[in-house]
Amino acid sequence: MRITYDEFLRLARDPSVPAEELLKYCDVVKHTGAFDIQFRVKPDMVEMTEIDEEFENALQIGNWASRIRRYWSFKDALHDHPERPMLISEGDSWFQFPILVDDVIDHLSSHYNIYSLGAAGDTAQNMVYGANRARRREYLSALKDYKDQVSGFLFSAAGNDIIGEDPDTGVATLLEILKDFNGDISDVEGHIDRAVLDEKLAFLKGAYERVISDIRAVPELKNLPVFVHGYDYVFPYKWEGDTRNPLHAAQDEWLGEPLAERNIPSVLGRKIISVLLDELYDMLDGLVAMDENVIVVDCRGAMPNLSDWVDEIHGTSDGFAKVASRFKAAIDQALVTQGAMT
Repeated sequence: MRITYDEFLRLARDPSVPAEELLKYCDVVKHTGAFDIQFRVKPDMVEMTEIDEEFENALQIGNWASRIRRYWSFKDALHDHPERPMLISEGDSWFQFPILVDDVIDHLSSHYNIYSLGAAGDTAQNMVYGANRARRREYLSALKDYKDQVSGFLFSAAGNDIIGEDPDTGVATLLEILKDFNGDISDVEGHIDRAVLDEKLAFLKGAYERVISDIRAVPELKNLPVFVHGYDYVFPYKWEGDTRNPLHAAQDEWLGEPLAERNIPSVLGRKIISVLLDELYDMLDGLVAMDENVIVVDCRGAMPNLSDWVDEIHGTSDGFAKVASRFKAAIDQALVTQGAMT
């Protein structure tokens, strides 16, 4: 039985409606460019006018539906669970993977009241310096609004700058960091364009420092715990025994394709990417020396098996649950420490 588009939108924004129910009315659009999972309403399930179709094209229902459903879940949680610590999160698809996967924030939301500002496909560039004034430094407005209630800030913003894809072109970021295969499968450093990597890490360092300085400029937030992470060691496609075939992306979307273009074997590719992530963690660890209330959640090794990954750079629901457990341990420890200090 078909429903109207207005009825579909009511379902999409209602957090009590299970994702499985919503997916009955739409298809996943594979490889739409930058990672901002898109869904196409099924015409045989939803009756749409021409104006509805135009609105649908502009809506980008993946991120929109997830954000609004989470907002109302957050408001309900504040009312129903006032005893829980309240957190604010900003980030990429590890913090908001629309509908298809239970991401890190989904898992943490059963323990904390989380105001989620994340968007799949987002970058540090956009979150901190983006041209869209409504989205630029959105985290700061939320933190100021809840400065007397918030217990911590979760920030996930480096993935698309290192192992994701350019949000404007959809080109894998990794391609420009890699050098062509030189024939030595043991030579990790020889396949990294050090100048490009250093430039990206320097930009990310500046962006994270801006975030921290923004927060510390608010007197009530000068000691607020800020939780960051540098992702986990990935399995580029095609790995031995690889059966991943995601609905939302090509199998080699972010890693396999640029590795193949550089003629780099997957085994060497994984070692190279692991080094890139280690250096990202080194950069984040440097922030702690600047601000002791920055907490780096080390997610390396949290998803050690190929079966933990739904695609090349995102966990399955069970995989992300393992990552969330590391965040929960870090958050709980920080809140205990903060409580002892106050």
